[in-house]
Amino acid sequence: MPTYRDFSLPDLGEGLTEGEILSWLVKEGDAVALNQPIVEIETAKAAVEIPSPYAGVVTKLHHAEGETVDVGSPIISFDTDPAGAAAPDDAPTIQGGDLVPSEPGIVGSPAPTAGGEEKISVLVGTGPKSGKLTRRARKPAAAAAAAPARQPARVSAAAVGARAAKLVGEVRVLAKPPVRKLARELGVDLRVIVGSGHNGTVTRADVEAAASPGRALAEPPTLAAVPSQALDFDPATREQRIPIKGVRKATAAAMVASAFTAPHVTEFVTVDVTPTMDLASRLRSHPDFEGVKVSPLLLVARALLLAVRRHPMINSSWDDAAQEIVVKDYVNLGIAAATPRGLIVPNIKDADSLSMPQLAAALESLVAVARDGRTAPADMQHGTITITNVGVFGVDGGTPILNPGESAILCFGAVREQPWVHEGAIAIRKVTQFALSFDHRIVDGQLGSEFLADVAGMLADPWQLVSWS
Repeated sequence: MPTYRDFSLPDLGEGLTEGEILSWLVKEGDAVALNQPIVEIETAKAAVEIPSPYAGVVTKLHHAEGETVDVGSPIISFDTDPAGAAAPDDAPTIQGGDLVPSEPGIVGSPAPTAGGEEKISVLVGTGPKSGKLTRRARKPAAAAAAAPARQPARVSAAAVGARAAKLVGEVRVLAKPPVRKLARELGVDLRVIVGSGHNGTVTRADVEAAASPGRALAEPPTLAAVPSQALDFDPATREQRIPIKGVRKATAAAMVASAFTAPHVTEFVTVDVTPTMDLASRLRSHPDFEGVKVSPLLLVARALLLAVRRHPMINSSWDDAAQEIVVKDYVNLGIAAATPRGLIVPNIKDADSLSMPQLAAALESLVAVARDGRTAPADMQHGTITITNVGVFGVDGGTPILNPGESAILCFGAVREQPWVHEGAIAIRKVTQFALSFDHRIVDGQLGSEFLADVAGMLADPWQLVSWS
């Protein structure tokens, strides 16, 4: 007989209470396989795809796209035995499609009682709703059989990889992770599609249309050819109202709490990084870095990690409840990343234990995953110190706000050719500015200055990266 099961929104991170349904990847009547992605959820930390916990047929979607759902609330119902015999008229099912297994005596099954009635005993978080028991009308078997499971198209991984490598950095595309995944499966280049969604977002329909037979893959447009993303203004008020939710809401709350809890101090230093830029160029041709992107950020990160080793107090946090300063013997290096959903700070776990090639690969992976919106909540937790690279936007510097729970953040500005006194004469050199914001409850002016001076010294004379290692 049919077996109906609810699936409730799980806690996708530590202590999350709600999530927004960005997009459903299935519809009612679809046959789904175990672990097939069924929905994309945006939490306060990230957007993630949730896999199906069951194989069967979708019988109900409890919430529409754009709705915010509390953790523990049912979001989807399944019939896990769609080919079973029709349920008898007196067989109870629970309103809302809650867990009603057909076999008593197992965890989550109806347990017989002394009076012959059945008592529901289920796992924590999947308990039945209270209310009147009614019979659910069962979908015909033919309808379930007619709903085919999604079969992803197969394309050459080498071809997709080569194409992606050619297009890296040319055009930024707004597309949700499921759409990017579909594009990879169909071999479609997102950068040649003009999105039909809000603010130019590429939709599933856009990708499917691009993958239709007979459509040639156009050459990627230049940045100048990409249409600007028009804002959706109300003609009556000439304003647009954007809901504050998800990542942006969480970021705003965290930044306000950080700014008004930790007393910030920011110091600046301007550095001639010509030797560091030369070293980055040499490393790109080194066999150990083959296939890995080497950028100035790699050397900045390496300098910061070595400076942390010399000044461990900078890598600490303030525990107000315990009235203790917690000094970390590990460095989870955060890299601030701007995404279409807002600012996130994923971190590289135990970055101080990585070799230079390993650190380069970790940075490259972190940036790519964040750009695609696929950063997992766990990757944004337990950071200890952060770098924000505003230089990629052509900005010289700033006064960054501390990532909550950390005592320092380093801001890396744009590298520019400027006149500079070098070896007693004016010369054109590659110069940048660093700014260090720190929590003055933990880091005093001397410690902050010494730490920043060490980072600057290693980047002005990168041989110190070797001698201090």
